[in-house]
Amino acid sequence: MRRRSKRDTKSESPSNDDSIDLFPFTTEDCMEPLKIIDLFEVCFKHVLDSPDLQDHIQVVKGDLYNRDYFSAFDNDDKRFAYASRWTPARALAYTSLFASLQPIRNMLEDPDTVTNVLCVGGGASSELVALGAVFCRLKEYNSGSASTLNINLIDIADWSKVVVNLTGYMKNNWVYHADKINANFICDDILTASPSSLNLELMDLVTLLFTTNELFAEKRKETIKFLQLLNAKCRKGCLLLIAESAGSYSHITIGERRFPVQFLIDTILVGKPGDDNGAWEIVSQSESSWYRINTKEVDYPMKLENMRFFYRLYCKK
Repeated sequence: MRRRSKRDTKSESPSNDDSIDLFPFTTEDCMEPLKIIDLFEVCFKHVLDSPDLQDHIQVVKGDLYNRDYFSAFDNDDKRFAYASRWTPARALAYTSLFASLQPIRNMLEDPDTVTNVLCVGGGASSELVALGAVFCRLKEYNSGSASTLNINLIDIADWSKVVVNLTGYMKNNWVYHADKINANFICDDILTASPSSLNLELMDLVTLLFTTNELFAEKRKETIKFLQLLNAKCRKGCLLLIAESAGSYSHITIGERRFPVQFLIDTILVGKPGDDNGAWEIVSQSESSWYRINTKEVDYPMKLENMRFFYRLYCKK
């Protein structure tokens, strides 16, 4: 089988300078969307077949609308309902995101290293599946690879059953040796967790995907302190990926002024505009990117939404 070059999929990823504004539906560097959707249909069959699923989804939607995140995910019925309804589309989008950003793709492709990832707010497991979809596909062409992917997911709600369910499928169906991909779920509040428990100095990649808005809305000062902790603890060369809804939803008010949340994040991590004296540098970014579902290629019992978001990929200096 032909070994793909790193840039085989470049034409599928229209870009402007260092930004990608339209992510491809899929690339050769990840599992096919149909296989990703099959994972959810198999793992969540008991949920998708449940006559109570729609009722649970409506309760979750109501709690999320009211930004009551604790109530939204306070039992397994709600957590599995959310994961069956919204995680598949997010997993497809994140898979394309990880596969299209060359520093992340190269990290997952490396044949010799142990890669450690921390997914903040990743309990619903979109990041877990997406990382697995890229890592496992890249390793198909190097089945003797010594590399291992260790994914740590921290969330304030107990998503452990969802994580175990999806990880087991990937171990059994996607990777050549089950011990090459591992997931560790930490049920804790990232804003109050002991810094030593996060092992930030060991991480090669930290992700905050559709998480920063919630953190800032809950506890702004503590969220700023957490970002400053990343400045202090992450090792040189560590990657940090932040993505969030594009548009006015991602604005925050400071005093009497409203700012895009990415402006505040960039200031904390990179420094004031023009100074660039922070702990991180931006290696790829977009203020408004799209991921669109090709409904002709995948079919799922729930609606799979397109996703519009901004992203920043930082590297620790």
